[in-house]
Amino acid sequence: MSDTEDSLVIAKDLGKRYGDFIALHPLDVKVSSGEFFGVFGPNGAGKSTFIKLLTGQLRPSIGAVEVLGINAARDPQKLKANIGIVPESESPPSYLTPSEFLHFVGKLRGVEDLENKVEHWMDWFGLDEKRDTMCKDLSKGQRQKVMLASAFIHEPRLLFLDEPFANLDPIYQRKCRQWLLDMVANGGTIFLCSHVLEMAERMCNRMAIINNGKVLAAGTVKGLKENDSETLEDVFIRLVGHSIEEAERLSDEGAKEEE
Repeated sequence: MSDTEDSLVIAKDLGKRYGDFIALHPLDVKVSSGEFFGVFGPNGAGKSTFIKLLTGQLRPSIGAVEVLGINAARDPQKLKANIGIVPESESPPSYLTPSEFLHFVGKLRGVEDLENKVEHWMDWFGLDEKRDTMCKDLSKGQRQKVMLASAFIHEPRLLFLDEPFANLDPIYQRKCRQWLLDMVANGGTIFLCSHVLEMAERMCNRMAIINNGKVLAAGTVKGLKENDSETLEDVFIRLVGHSIEEAERLSDEGAKEEE
């Protein structure tokens, strides 16, 4: 299935269906090495389904995914061992401390100089005072820091992030943004899902806007704008608004046919 050598993420005719419900319509996507690619859409748009398909957490109903040359559906464990993932709602194990969890993840991933790596990220995220606290007793923001540290600790060349800053305070949002930008500047690649448009303006090389499981538009931030005066928020409302109107029209037509 491999296409160009620098495409780290390749999806062809990728779709997901649950019975009669289409969570993600068939789509094609490529993300190249050194890109910061963002998928943006309202809540329930299909972003999390998209990222779970790409990372082998879900099997597609149609199509195929290749990430780092690995078939995501056929060998999800190998894929997960070679990427970093921060899911939208997952938390670290309740009865491990942050330090224990990072040691656990580091050993699974074969991280060299693990003790120093754990100490680095504990310090970087300001978790030193919580090193002996069970994760169940941490705040949402602190648990999010532990999850981010667990994704960063093995220094993957490809990161998948689903709403990664949702529970972080502004200081750590800025700190993490800069770390991610530095990662890309040094040759890393990031696939981000979010509903926060500001992140696209600040961080993404390319982006896609998704709603109702469909990609409405994709390209550079500048390329998605119809003119210089249009903001990214204007683009989002224009595209998503039309998508909602179309969904309502089809729903109305379906109701009339049933009558």
